[in-house]
Amino acid sequence: MDFKELQTKEIKELQQLLAANREKLRELRFKNSNQQLKNVREIRSLRQTIAHLLTTLNKKK
Repeated sequence: MDFKELQTKEIKELQQLLAANREKLRELRFKNSNQQLKNVREIRSLRQTIAHLLTTLNKKK
């Protein structure tokens, strides 16, 4: 998701996206530890998305 798109969303939507992305990151880390994950860069991009979400949430508060 683009950073500018995140800035237009409301706080509740951002919190829901944050929870969903954290859950997905947890699942990817489990897959990575079991060597089932083929694209390791996906973890990195998801961490960046979470950082963008947190930044946007803190700006809105």
